[in-house]
Amino acid sequence: MANVGLYRSKRQNMIAGVMGGIAERFGWNANLLRIIFVLVSIMSAAFPGILVYLILWLVIPKQQNSMFGQAQGYSSPIRTVNPNQNH
Repeated sequence: MANVGLYRSKRQNMIAGVMGGIAERFGWNANLLRIIFVLVSIMSAAFPGILVYLILWLVIPKQQNSMFGQAQGYSSPIRTVNPNQNH
């Protein structure tokens, strides 16, 4: 998958997908990024971290469906095979 821009993840979301989207964009572990974000937020009296998260939630767009449209599987098979058919 090509990493194009920043987006809120649909697959790696706990609240709004902000940390999951950042982790997917840079190839990081989403859970580790969440832990680091929470620790930094707690050390800075938590309010700035919550404010930053809310701003990112508003600014970063939601992930588009087209990125994973065909990657999830075929919507309909191209050809079906009938085992009882004689050639």
